[in-house]
Amino acid sequence: MEALKILEKATKISWDYDDEADVLYLSIDEPRPALGVDVGDGVILRYDEADNELVGLTIIGLRARLIKNLSPEKS
Repeated sequence: MEALKILEKATKISWDYDDEADVLYLSIDEPRPALGVDVGDGVILRYDEADNELVGLTIIGLRARLIKNLSPEKS
């Protein structure tokens, strides 16, 4: 399998956050149809199969992750 191309020709990264679902969508260049690969822990990579190029990333449960990881530890 050929290596996935990441940010090779990227000119713009856009994002959208769904507050109700707590999901962050990142798109490299203009959003386009892609295949999603669940890499675990609520992270989905989206890639263009024809170009073998990463075109986006989806993070499920972003708010919960930030609260958990940025909160001070309690003694």
